[in-house]
Amino acid sequence: MDHGQLSVVHRLRTMSSISGFLWFILMLVPLIVLQRLLHREIQAVFLILTRDTRLTMGIFSMLFLPGVFLHELSHFVMAKVLRVRTGRFSIFPQSLPDGRLQLGYVETARSDVVRDSLIGAAPLIVGTLVIAYLAIYPLQMRVLWDAFRNGQFDLFWMGVRALPNVRDFYLWFYLAFAVSSTMMPSESDRHAWLELVVAVGVLVVIALLVGAGPWMLSNVAPRISNFLSSVAVIFGLSAFVHVLLILPTALIHKLLARLTGVDVA
Repeated sequence: MDHGQLSVVHRLRTMSSISGFLWFILMLVPLIVLQRLLHREIQAVFLILTRDTRLTMGIFSMLFLPGVFLHELSHFVMAKVLRVRTGRFSIFPQSLPDGRLQLGYVETARSDVVRDSLIGAAPLIVGTLVIAYLAIYPLQMRVLWDAFRNGQFDLFWMGVRALPNVRDFYLWFYLAFAVSSTMMPSESDRHAWLELVVAVGVLVVIALLVGAGPWMLSNVAPRISNFLSSVAVIFGLSAFVHVLLILPTALIHKLLARLTGVDVA
């Protein structure tokens, strides 16, 4: 194999190794944007209907209660597993000084950067596992994903239209929506992530400097890529759930605003 062929093989291997990361980002960013848009539209609908901020907060928190409970319980259990002291636990909403709505919280003591990062990431880890379970088993969406991945879009849309016929579909769909809408770590959950990313980055640079790059590309990168690809699939499914809900919710918002003459920016 000549130098040109080796270069092509190397580039293909590199692209394969980072494809999981690219898919992860491509699915994560739309999910975050869709979550915020859907939450804003839902709050606007309830606020127009009730004309009461506190009542709107209460209804909004009840709508997402299963996801909020799982989010905070994940923090709590992870802290206990890692032997980090915990304090108060709440799933009741409260307004923050900057105007944002905090749906719940768990007080945990500060620890080292690794344990703090794992505690902060616990809702994302557990939420991803729950969404994966709901998608694969109750909602039986593995066939849909295979059809979409293989470009069989007619079969994919046929499966989407048949989804409501799944037993207890609306219960599983609601749980998937509630969990996927609340599994993202908050700003306070992510307080230790920067330090961890920097530390991992330094270790990677050191490994590259001592000549471990080819070994990492062949042995470590593919495993990380496969893992991130799997997570990206779950994020894609979660984004799909939000897409199905955001359009009718936005239409209801506009209709109510026109009928009542009251709108919420």
